[in-house]
Amino acid sequence: MKLDDDDFTLFGLAPRFAQERSDIDRRWKELQAQVHPDRFSAEGAAAQRLAMQWAVRVNQAHQRLKDPVARAAYLCELRGAPVDAERNTAMPPSFLMQQMQWREALDEAGDPSAIQALDDEVAERETQLLGDVGRALDQDGDAHVAAEKVRALMFVQRFRADVDRRLEQFDT
Repeated sequence: MKLDDDDFTLFGLAPRFAQERSDIDRRWKELQAQVHPDRFSAEGAAAQRLAMQWAVRVNQAHQRLKDPVARAAYLCELRGAPVDAERNTAMPPSFLMQQMQWREALDEAGDPSAIQALDDEVAERETQLLGDVGRALDQDGDAHVAAEKVRALMFVQRFRADVDRRLEQFDT
């Protein structure tokens, strides 16, 4: 293992979108057991600092790999199609229209059941987008298409967080 290995190499996983969360978590625990700084307490400060770097690196990789959207974005970057959501906000017109419709529906929803119905609809679209990303990355090998879908997923996640906040208003 090298600190600059990609996350998949570090975890001994195939570089693909489809991953079992249990495999990712199991491998994380194994790696953490190997690199935990406490294991190196008798070897001095330098060994503990290096172990700390490894522990941080393993944790960063785990955070990226366990989250399907972050994993997809990382794969896009590895394959030469960075998502770059901060600067690249291009979306197909149909998705932009869908966003506007969802926002209007959320603004007009007057009760928790209407908001929950909207969330169910958006969750279904999120599932579809995750499937599209997986196909683009693992079957079609098209990281550019996947990057566009990842940007859409990032919007969907933000929107669902807004829906959750709106639902919380009814709980108080």
